[in-house]
Order: sequence, then structure tokens, then C-alpha cells
Amino acid sequence: METGFSIFNIITMLGGLAFFLYGMNVMSTGLEKLTGGKLEVALKKMTSNKFVSIILGMVVTIAIQSSSAMTVMLVGFVNSGIMELEQTIAVCFGSNIGTTFTAWILCLGDLDAKGSVFLKMLKPESFSPLIALVGVLLIMSAKKNKHKDIGRILVGFAVLMTGMTLMSDSVEPLAQSPEFQKLLTAFKNPVLGVLVGAGFTGIIQSSAASVGILQAFSKTGGLTYGMALPIIMGLNIGTCITALLSSIGVSKDAKRVAWIHILIKVIGTLILLPISMILQHVVGLSIMNETVGYVGIAVMHTIFNVLNTLMFLPFTKQLVQLSHIVVRDKKSDETEETEGFKVSGLDPRFLKTPAVAVEVCRNATIDMVNITRDAITEALGLLTGEYDGKTAEDVIGKEDIIDMYEDQINGYLIKISKASVTGADSRKVSKMMHCVGNFERISDHAVNLIESAQEIHEKGISFSPECINEISVINEAISENIEKAFNAYITNDLALAHKVEPLEEVVDNLSTELKNRHISRLQNGECTVELGYIFQDILTNLERISDHCSNIAGILIETDEKTNIHAYLHDVKENDETFRREYHEYSTQYFAKL
Repeated sequence: METGFSIFNIITMLGGLAFFLYGMNVMSTGLEKLTGGKLEVALKKMTSNKFVSIILGMVVTIAIQSSSAMTVMLVGFVNSGIMELEQTIAVCFGSNIGTTFTAWILCLGDLDAKGSVFLKMLKPESFSPLIALVGVLLIMSAKKNKHKDIGRILVGFAVLMTGMTLMSDSVEPLAQSPEFQKLLTAFKNPVLGVLVGAGFTGIIQSSAASVGILQAFSKTGGLTYGMALPIIMGLNIGTCITALLSSIGVSKDAKRVAWIHILIKVIGTLILLPISMILQHVVGLSIMNETVGYVGIAVMHTIFNVLNTLMFLPFTKQLVQLSHIVVRDKKSDETEETEGFKVSGLDPRFLKTPAVAVEVCRNATIDMVNITRDAITEALGLLTGEYDGKTAEDVIGKEDIIDMYEDQINGYLIKISKASVTGADSRKVSKMMHCVGNFERISDHAVNLIESAQEIHEKGISFSPECINEISVINEAISENIEKAFNAYITNDLALAHKVEPLEEVVDNLSTELKNRHISRLQNGECTVELGYIFQDILTNLERISDHCSNIAGILIETDEKTNIHAYLHDVKENDETFRREYHEYSTQYFAKL
């Protein structure tokens, strides 16, 4: 039987590496979808409590199986102004510790299962096929996307563990190779170990994968603790390359997030590497010369990141100051003009984690909703109150901002829709795509109302007290419907959305009644034709605003209740007792004020 290392071992090792990396990618994508962005989005709500931040950083990284993705998200949050620079440091610490979780899972491949059926079942070659089978069955038979995602996670994990087994088996013959043993002696130079670890991880951009590969090579029996530790430090540095690449073309503070990540690892290595060398060569710590295995590598990987956290946690402010030295502010930055209005949060880096991208986009639409609410409220106030030029200019300015919100949000949503998103996130995207246009149209009508108020002011004419009261009544009904529709969107409250249509019907009836009264005043000579045109324009715009409120509520109902909105509206108006009761209540309430 041949024991040498051949070309077939190399092919098997490369195939195992491919399986390992692909399995990790599939698993992390499935986990990210399953969490639905909830854990990641919690990051931007981070408090000043460092320990809570560390725990959350650990949880999120374990959930998405990628400290690199976590750091890229932090760069995006800071670049968008969602998080402060100092808030990200404790999260980085937690992320660094969380990424060691994969190494501990991989330790299952090194279990000594002799004489124990239970331990044998814990070995990857025993349970991976079963996990893969369950995963494939879920993907093929499950109706819910959530269950399909669980299936993908299981398949990804099985592929990852299979790849790990293939790599371990393929390198075992190296234990008898004199050439390989000579090569390993080079790694007695700790600086070389750090450089190789950093370089290799920088290429594959995954510290978890690098640790797994190192664990596979430990099967040769040629690696000692003293040789493996510098490599582990190096691969921790190498994983920072993803954050550094993501910081290209971002704000100064966002660049500093990436550099703080690097500084923690580099300074930690500069401190801990000499200490480990002293322990090995001066103190004569015997364990440093012993053969390392899967568990030993996982332990060192964890200890390095925990010690880094303990060393730097009291000095977060100093890390921020150091990052300002590395990434300096230029004087020209203070006077540099912005390229134009940009909606906060819509950072392209979030597109790598679609669930986060969906959530930050929804937050942007909520900002748009609130600006639209302010604009229409100010516009309605000018119709019955004293004209104020500053208020009119403010509404027009808000409408310009809302236009830019619509353009940028729609562009971002199109990019999200090209990514792989969960069913729930897909519904959110659909709602946003349909609703932002309605919010923008409402702001257009707010400007139209401003123009009517401006015309009345400039021509020095005015409505009669009776006419002003009529406008006040329909304004009140419109304002209530705006609150219902806007709040239903913000809170995703379907019960509130169902209350919009009865009130919209009442607004339509109010408008018809006011038009009839206006015609009567014209016939009796109580109103001029000029004021009549303006009054008609105001009613038309108010009706359109109410129609858009109805559209927004209808989109929520249609998307979440999976019903055809036209069929729904016909049904509730004809057969729904709750609709008729609410309609009569609103009708009585507002017509009594005329």
C-alpha cells in the first residue's frame, strides 16, 4: 500500500477545499436569510454598553458565520451615519470572538471514537450524509421559504464537513514525507508564520476557512503549538483585507472602522507574539513544542481574540484617536462640497447582506414618510390659516427632497430585487416599490395646495367664512386618513390599514357635497368664478391625496393578505359589516361639522 503524497492527494485536497469554501458560503447565506436581518439591524440600535455590544457582535457573527461580513456592515453603518465610530469597536471585539465558533465545530472531525458508538456518530463522516439528506428533502419538499433555508443551511454544513474530511484525509500521507517535514521547519520562524497566515487568509478572505485548513494540516502531526500560533495570528490579520477593500470610496470615519479592525489584530500580534516566544524559548514552556491538533488550534484561535478584547476594551477611545492618526482629516475635506443629496443608509455594501439592505431601505422610506407628512400638514395649514411665505418655501423644499428619496430608494430596491431574498423580505421590497411613488405623489399635491394658497394671497382675495369652514372639515378628514395610512405603513398595522378605505369614501362624498354647495353659491352670486376655480383645484388635490392614502393601505393589505385589492374593495363595500359601520361613523362625524 502506498503511503507517499501523490498528485491524487493534491487533487483531493483542492476538491476538499472547494467543498469547504462552498459549504461555508451556502451555510452562511442560508443563516443570513433565516435571521432575516433582525440580528444585524439590531447593531444600529446599539447602546453605549460595551459588554452588550460584544455579546451582540458574537451572536450576529455566529448567526451569519462571517466576521468579514460583519465588519463590512459596520463600515456601511458608519458611512451612512447610522452608527458612531466608537460604537463599532466593541462589536468588532465580539465579532472576532464569534468567528472562532466555526473552529470548535470543526473539532468534531478529530474526535477519538474508539469503542463509542455515540462518539462515532458525532464524527462528520457519520452524520454529514444524514444531515445532507434531511437538508435536500427540506429543499425539495418544504413549502415555506423558512424551511427551505434551513435545508440549505444543513446541506451547506454537510458539504463543509465533507470538504474538511477530504482535506484531512488527503494531507495525512504528508506525515511520512521528508520534504514536507523540511518545509515545516521553516515555520519555526514566527515572522514567516505570521506572513503566510496573513497572505493566505487575505487571498481566500475567510479566517474561519483558514483555521479549518490549518486544522486539516494538523493531521500530519508535524505542526506544534509554537509553529501554529504565529500562523493563527497571521490569519487573524489577513481576514481584515475584506474590511479594508470595503472601505474604498467611503467617508473618513468608515475607513477608520476598517483600520481599527486591522490595528486591533496587528498590535495584538506585536504584543502577544513576543510573549509567546519568551514563554517558548526563555521560560521553556513545554506545550509549545508539543504536536497541535484540532482542539489546540481552536483554543489558540479563541484565546488570541479573547486576549485582544481584554487588552483593548479599556482603550477604545485611544483606538479611535489612533485611527485618526492613520486616516487623517484633510483641510480640504471641511470645505469640500457634497456631490448632492444622498439618502442616509442606502450604502451599496449592505447589498452583500440583502436582509440588512432591505431593512435600511425601509428605514429610508420611513424617513421619506415623515418628511411627506410634515409637508402635507404644513400645506393643509396654509389653506385655512394666514399665508406664510417661509412655510410655502419649506413645503416646496421638502418636495424636492422627497423626489430624491423616491429616485434613490427605487434605484436601491431594484438592486436588492436582483439579490436572493427571503419571502418576507421580498414582500417588503414589493410594498416599498409600490408605496414610495404614492408618498411622492402626495408631496406633489402638497405643492399644488401651496400654489393655490399663494394665488389667493397674491391676488388679495379670500374665501367666505362658510367656505373656509368647509375646507377645514375636509382637511380634518384628510389629515386623519393621512395619519392612518402613514402609520399603517410605518408599523405595518393591517388593522389600521383596513380603516383607511371607509374614511376615503367619506372624503369622496364630502368633496361631492362641497362641489354642489360651491355651484349653489355661484348661482346665487355668493362666490366669484375666480375663487371657484381655486376652490375646485383645492378639492381635486385633496381628493387625490385621499386616493393615494387608499392606495398605500391597499398595497399593505394586498401584499400581506395575498388578496386582489380590487376584489377586496368590492367585497368589503358590498358585504363587510365593519366597513359599513365605520363608514357611517366617519360620515356622521364629518358631515355634522358642515
